[in-house]
Amino acid sequence: MGNCLDSSAKVDTAQSSHATSGNKIRSPKIFNQNRPFISPSSRAIQSFSDKSNASTEILSSPNLKALTFNELKNSTRNFHPDSFLGEGGFGYVFKGWIDKYNFSATKPGSGMAVAVKKLKSERFQGHKKWLTEVNYFGQLHHPNLVKLIGYCLEGENRLLVYQFMPKGSLENHLFKREPQPLSWEIRIKVATGAARGLCFLHEAKSPVIYRDFKASNILLDAEFNAKLADYGLAKAGPTGDRTHVSTQVSGSYGYAAPEYVTKGRLVAKSDVYSFGVVLLELLSGRRIVDRTKVDTQQILVDWAIPYLRDKRQSF
Repeated sequence: MGNCLDSSAKVDTAQSSHATSGNKIRSPKIFNQNRPFISPSSRAIQSFSDKSNASTEILSSPNLKALTFNELKNSTRNFHPDSFLGEGGFGYVFKGWIDKYNFSATKPGSGMAVAVKKLKSERFQGHKKWLTEVNYFGQLHHPNLVKLIGYCLEGENRLLVYQFMPKGSLENHLFKREPQPLSWEIRIKVATGAARGLCFLHEAKSPVIYRDFKASNILLDAEFNAKLADYGLAKAGPTGDRTHVSTQVSGSYGYAAPEYVTKGRLVAKSDVYSFGVVLLELLSGRRIVDRTKVDTQQILVDWAIPYLRDKRQSF
């Protein structure tokens, strides 16, 4: 994908030393088409309150602000429904406000708008995903990655504070009947920006495999610059003479590379496959799965293969 580590990209010196996972590969289960699929392990099923050393697991970063739960309650008007932005696999997202100079929470409507992600307490793997996001987003910085501003770790409360992305997700613009469809110029801009963000992760000093590249995880700022969000499933890439990472299969239905789904072998090219699926969505305007179509046309990739094989055909 080329060298994309430009001068505006950087990695904090306190870099993670994640070990390559050697978990036993399990057969993929039936996938939920709207949520990430995760093969759980019994060790992950435990109460957040048992994690007495949770604060010591967070890698030091001068760029992150530790915020209290009360501060975030105030900045979101006690997580008021009017502040609600959406819901994902991690939890609920609310619009909040912080001071743009010291990043302390402010009253709604004053200061800088932010997105506050509040973990669902019943998610048994939630803490692990929350910690992954803190440690990756806290160390990696690039114009095409959503900026993590701060976090909250109090008792069973796990929250993340990100820069607010006013144009929402690429998925919304493609499929949620936005009043104005994206122009081809903007589609190319989004694809290029997302590719740069993905390339940065793959070519970082300690390579990262994103593992959940999809339209809903590509957020857009006011100028439609693409930024990758949601690192909950990210994995450290292979190091040394290792060619892949063996891990339990996680990702989103339709976006995960077939080789990864069937064998559990994760490589950077797994993300590249997912990027290709998003390109198909951008080009065709079709969803990854469309149950209103006939059997052979329900899955986007299956539908596109004949066109990709025959250059004389077009969408």
